[in-house]
This record gives sequence, structure tokens and C-alpha cells, in this order.
Amino acid sequence: MNQQEHELAGKIAQHLNYGADQIDAATRERLLAARKEALSHYKDRPEPVWGLAWAGHAMRVGGHRFEMRQLIAVASLIAALIAVVYWQNQGPSNEIAEIDLGLLTDDLPINAYLDRGFDSWLKRSSH
Repeated sequence: MNQQEHELAGKIAQHLNYGADQIDAATRERLLAARKEALSHYKDRPEPVWGLAWAGHAMRVGGHRFEMRQLIAVASLIAALIAVVYWQNQGPSNEIAEIDLGLLTDDLPINAYLDRGFDSWLKRSSH
């Protein structure tokens, strides 16, 4: 907390103390009895909780605080990226690689495909 926050907290505490001093004796007695009644119902033993237990609600990494929902979102994004990379590697082969392979294994030289008149020659010879 900075200096202004400390001053504000002090003023609030002072105002609350002043308000508590202005309460009449009968009201103070009723408040004390209600507090004692509430404390008598307090159980000191822990109750079992069903569900996941986390070591706190957030994780600190390098001075930054990450909440569980942020960590789950990042983990989901990483899993999706891994799935895409896996799918790309398992899917059909790259079309450019297939064209290159066809050019390199064909009987015609590559210069024949680069010749501008070759396409028209193919069209004339196929008729």
C-alpha cells in the first residue's frame, strides 16, 4: 500500500471507531450477545470437501500471477497447435513436393516445361 492508501485506511478506522463509541450501551450488549452466539456455532474441525484440491487459486511464474482458467486456456491452445502440426504431418503430402517429384522423375527435361511454346505444342499434338 502506498502512503495515500494508508492515510485513507486510518481515516476509515477512525470514523468506524467514532461510530462504535456513539452506540448506546443496550445496543452494544445486544451486538456482543449476537457475536458470542455466532462464535458458539463455529466448528474448529475441517469439513471434507469433494472436488479437486489446488495449491491455491493461482500459480506464480517469474513474478507473474496466472489463474487456473488462464493456464487451462494456454494448455488448450498448445494442445490444439500440437494437434494441427500432427495432422499436417500425417495428412496428404505437400502438392508442391509432388509436382517437384513428377518433374524430376519425368522423361522430359525441365526446360521443356519452361518453354512457352511447349504448352501450345502439347495442345496441337493431342488433337
